[in-house]
Amino acid sequence: MKDYIRDFIPPILLRSAQGLRGRVVALRPTKTNGTEQDLDIYWDPKMAEMLDRWGEGNAWNDIQLLMAGRKGRVLDIACGTGRTMELLKSNPDLEVHGCDISNMLIDKAIARGIPRERLLVTDATSMSYPDQSFDWAYSIGSLEHFTADGIEKFLRECGRVARFGTFHMIPVSRSDADEGWIKTFQSYHNNSVGWWDKKCRTAYDKVAILDSTWTDRMSLGKWLVCLSA
Repeated sequence: MKDYIRDFIPPILLRSAQGLRGRVVALRPTKTNGTEQDLDIYWDPKMAEMLDRWGEGNAWNDIQLLMAGRKGRVLDIACGTGRTMELLKSNPDLEVHGCDISNMLIDKAIARGIPRERLLVTDATSMSYPDQSFDWAYSIGSLEHFTADGIEKFLRECGRVARFGTFHMIPVSRSDADEGWIKTFQSYHNNSVGWWDKKCRTAYDKVAILDSTWTDRMSLGKWLVCLSA
């Protein structure tokens, strides 16, 4: 059961298992109006436990490859409990920082040994960092959970705080159709590659989209590679 749950947590959360706070998550996704994010779960300790494991063997391998050979200050946006930051410590040329909207998750990151001075509680759509504070930034399984307007704000903020470029792992629909803002356990966009390309180009001129090793039954993982001019 644990292995099954691990396979279906963010960015597409728990398909058929007992959800947080004892709720049961329906197997079939439902469409919602796309005007509000589901934020409460980021203060639930059970979510913190899931975030410690979900990228094993896929997305976490991807980001280590994407950052290999790079140097400088890097920002993990929506860093959660700091597990990805911990993995990147093996690269001595990177100074990895992290931010998240949840003070509870930031406290978990501090408890695992991430230096407090490298962590910040802030909203990804309006980050409290000076311009070009970092060389690179990335997010994993987060961007798709923002509203359509929030995605554009998130990407513009990335372009402001990271001078070279950013990487964002997101799901795209297996149908490559724009299936819209849907909800399984947590609301997210399950849309086409083209939809995401347009979103990225609201903030960046240079965009490439690469395959991720993460997949689930409804979606394929992709990396949005957004480079500054």
